[in-house]
Amino acid sequence: MKKLSLRTRVVTGAVVVAALGAGTFGAMSASASSPAAAPAAAVKADTSNRNLQQTTHLTVAAATQAAQATLDAARKENQRISVAVVDRNGNTIVSLRGDGAGPQSPESAVKKAYTAVSWNAPTSGLVKRLEQAPNLKDIPGTLFLGGGAPVQVKGAPVAGIGVAGAPSGDLDEKFARAGVASLAR
Repeated sequence: MKKLSLRTRVVTGAVVVAALGAGTFGAMSASASSPAAAPAAAVKADTSNRNLQQTTHLTVAAATQAAQATLDAARKENQRISVAVVDRNGNTIVSLRGDGAGPQSPESAVKKAYTAVSWNAPTSGLVKRLEQAPNLKDIPGTLFLGGGAPVQVKGAPVAGIGVAGAPSGDLDEKFARAGVASLAR
């Protein structure tokens, strides 16, 4: 390897020190300048902002209360069911599989709850719509059988309760309505 002269080493060292100093000074002066401005896309979080929408959701405690009331109503009639409570967006909040409920019932309960909240109607009434529009049953995640009931606030759906496992959709829906009613107490 070629040995550098003293002069070359001193000049190279000075250039490196100057470059580092300039970089450090530039970084310090950039960060020491005025504070960063707020993002231009910031939105005021107040109810008068027309770009925002407020929604109502059940708490986990309320959803659990409704699910337990549903199971209790079914137990009084010696029925083995599963119950699911979903939020307005169809996301499961609570799902309970009662003692002795069939293996298909938890999934069916979720689908009935999702269907009820999606259409803001009891699923038994939606079954009748299939006569005019049979392709409704092809919508993913839905189940058009009795057993789903919407939870409403001022007429708008905020959740759905689905029940599966009783011998008929009418019984499933009766128990789902018991869960909805428990929220009014």
